[in-house]
Amino acid sequence: MSITAEAIIKRLLLLFLVIAGLHFAQQFLIPLAIAAILATLFLPLSQLLENNHIPRWLATLVCLLLLLIIFASIGTLVTWQISNLLYDVALIKEKALTSANSIQNYIFTHLDISIARQGQILKNESPILSNFIQSIAGSVADIFSSFVLTIVYVFLLLLYRSHIKSFLLRLAPQAQQEDMQQFITSSTKVSQQYLVGLAKMIGCLWIMYSIGFAIVGVDNPIFFAILCGLLEIVPFVGNLLGTTITVLVAAVNGAALPMLGGILITYGIVQFIQGWVLEPLIVGPQVKINPLFTIIALVLGNLIWGIPGVIIAIPLTAIFKIGCDHIESLKPYGFLIGEIITEKPVSPLVERIKSAFSKSNA
Repeated sequence: MSITAEAIIKRLLLLFLVIAGLHFAQQFLIPLAIAAILATLFLPLSQLLENNHIPRWLATLVCLLLLLIIFASIGTLVTWQISNLLYDVALIKEKALTSANSIQNYIFTHLDISIARQGQILKNESPILSNFIQSIAGSVADIFSSFVLTIVYVFLLLLYRSHIKSFLLRLAPQAQQEDMQQFITSSTKVSQQYLVGLAKMIGCLWIMYSIGFAIVGVDNPIFFAILCGLLEIVPFVGNLLGTTITVLVAAVNGAALPMLGGILITYGIVQFIQGWVLEPLIVGPQVKINPLFTIIALVLGNLIWGIPGVIIAIPLTAIFKIGCDHIESLKPYGFLIGEIITEKPVSPLVERIKSAFSKSNA
């Protein structure tokens, strides 16, 4: 059946209205979306506790406390590493001033802009810096309020999950009840798979980056390893951004070229291990989205919801793909978003690790 130009215009208009609605409702939707994804992570634990005759409200409370412990542990680890880094602030400041003076002299020599004129330019830019600091302070307050709201949503979503599931099943016609049931189950599993896989991936990256940076001689290697690992939540650019920050800080500290090259080599080795060993083992095929639509999802996530949109763009896109796979008219879109399946050779190392995992789980 051919699609008329009028139908295409209507679909594009509908898509525009949906994106605009998602953007303007972000303060409401972002905490709810993050909470829904986190709730799926603790669903197996809640079900296990309930199967052992523990009331649902108590099982949900245990899951919530565990979530808070995880966040507190990560926050404590990061704070501890930042406190260690602060001991070097005076040295970093001194070397940064030396570098700034060198840059000023270079600009004066090659661009004929006097140091006084450079200072006047920086002075004119100071209101921008002040506004930036104020925006950061406001963002911290928003993040805290959103965090509290997200925790409340996680508790309520776990507590009333049966009621919500019944509501979703009631939305579907009787002939599509089974498809809706499969969609709910698959969506829950793909969220769990993504979060668990991401946590395992970040843990492995922490270990590998810590060892690599320590061997190279980077100051505070654990801090920069944690930074590079946590930025893994942003695919493709996260690790690269963390490594770039590590290189810049090392350069400000006066690191020689061999150390800077060693940081880049560490990044390359870690990326090779991640792409050829860890991802085939940890990230399942359901979460796989082809690189084109991964980038599109990240760009749209940033456009609609900013940084939180970037963080949750991949699991939401995977859930959307599952929905397309279960709706006949949308199956072509699911095929378009999904990873291209090709017969590519599998590393013997990956095969041996997979067999070891299967034997240990048997």
